Amino acid sequence: MRASLVSLLRVAVAAYAMSALTAHASPLCIKERTPFALSHDTVKWTMSIAPGADCIQGLRWSHMQIFSVSVVSGPSRGQLAVVGSGFRYSAEREARGADKFTLLISGKNRHDPGTSTLEVEVNPQ
Repeated sequence: MRASLVSLLRVAVAAYAMSALTAHASPLCIKERTPFALSHDTVKWTMSIAPGADCIQGLRWSHMQIFSVSVVSGPSRGQLAVVGSGFRYSAEREARGADKFTLLISGKNRHDPGTSTLEVEVNPQ
């Protein structure tokens, strides 16, 4: 009985500690989201994010298949990670000024393969 109580307490402490490590994603961080067409096009998105917050954004539209996402130019202030067919931008805790990054997306739009360049401007809230 005592061993199971100690085990339960350990699990509860571990769960509490891990909850502090979870991402705090900003809801609706992408303010302007023009669709890209994978037709060698370039589109611009605008992101608004609080200092220290994360923006997790998928890139796939319903009729597209994404083959790869790569970073053309990374942000100068925050951190950027490609996650599957999307990205995660983490703003600095002491965000000062705007940031930007560029992604290259390759895939198939319906039946036609192609690429799109996505330029994202990041504005602190």
